[in-house]
Amino acid sequence: MKLGGRSALLAPLTAFLLVFFVVPLAWLLSLAVREAEVPRALPRTLAVLEHWEPGTGLPGTLWPAFGQDLVAAREASTLADAARRLNYEVSGVRSTLMRAAREAAGVPPASLDAGFFEKVDPALGTPAFFAAVKRARGPVSAYYLLASLDLTRDVQGRIQRATEANRIYLDVLWRTLTISASVTLLCLLLGFPVAMLLTQVKERTADALMILVLLPFWTSLLVRTAAWVVVLQREGMVNSLLLKLGLIAEPIALIYNRTGVLVAMTHVLLPFMILPLYSVLKGIPPHYMRAASSLGAPPVTAFVRVFLPIAAPGIAAGSLMVFILALGYYITPALVGGGSDQMLSYFVASYTTDTGNWGLAAALGLLMLVTTVVLYAVSHRLSGGRTMAVG
Repeated sequence: MKLGGRSALLAPLTAFLLVFFVVPLAWLLSLAVREAEVPRALPRTLAVLEHWEPGTGLPGTLWPAFGQDLVAAREASTLADAARRLNYEVSGVRSTLMRAAREAAGVPPASLDAGFFEKVDPALGTPAFFAAVKRARGPVSAYYLLASLDLTRDVQGRIQRATEANRIYLDVLWRTLTISASVTLLCLLLGFPVAMLLTQVKERTADALMILVLLPFWTSLLVRTAAWVVVLQREGMVNSLLLKLGLIAEPIALIYNRTGVLVAMTHVLLPFMILPLYSVLKGIPPHYMRAASSLGAPPVTAFVRVFLPIAAPGIAAGSLMVFILALGYYITPALVGGGSDQMLSYFVASYTTDTGNWGLAAALGLLMLVTTVVLYAVSHRLSGGRTMAVG
């Protein structure tokens, strides 16, 4: 088949990925830097603030323009979005902006001054508030990206660390990486012997064991996670067995903590470690180990010096696959983890479905994407590109 014919066969898939994956993903990630709410609602105010420098006195023409913008934005139903955006930086101004718009509607523009807005809320008359307005003038800004890194800007626009109460996302990112690395290590420790066993037994037995490995794929992720809730609870199967064996005196907490998260995620992701390992280990000729033994190498030395280097691509591929999948897990930590075990994906979901803070959700998603790409590049470089040769 000619190259043009092959390209034609790929065209539908390329178009599908472009329309339903690349474009929506790019649009979502662009929300991390786009600023549209405040420019749409406060155009006159931003025009007055264009040449104003934070730290200096507010211009007198600001107040009539600000009042007219509030009234017009309230009528055009654009004020709520702008108020929500400004409330991220100046806490508490969302409701007061709505109230200021209602009260400004019955006042002549010439009567609108600093005193009028300070009477509604003292924060509306401060340079700090209008500095936040100016920073949100768009069309792009780094506010959400800085917030995802626990950074913010002061009144003069200098980047600084967020207050201690607001420094959460780097800790959550570190927690996400820690949980993902722990799950990857557990999957490797449990999956490597299984993959080895699959290569040592007869083909018929290996097929039966492979069915058991693939069996979790036939069950919903939500059902499997809910099953662990039943098994690991205080009155569940595990605690009951330990009590009967006399290993514990009272039920122990195995759920709604880090233990439950690691157990459930390892169970879900274990097949993704076994399958790449099996595909590589199956191709290692058994006479390599016999040759090493005949040359005087003890079994442990032969395993470390001969077998493991050949199996390294499978280890790297399985570990990378499990780690990247674990980074984006949401359902399992949400159901079996505690408040201190929620991963970055939980906050992305919360900001999109609960609070409607799409900008911060996109910034956290971009942070996760960049972290994944960097880790993949590092892994690919350390493995010498061998992860690409699996399969």
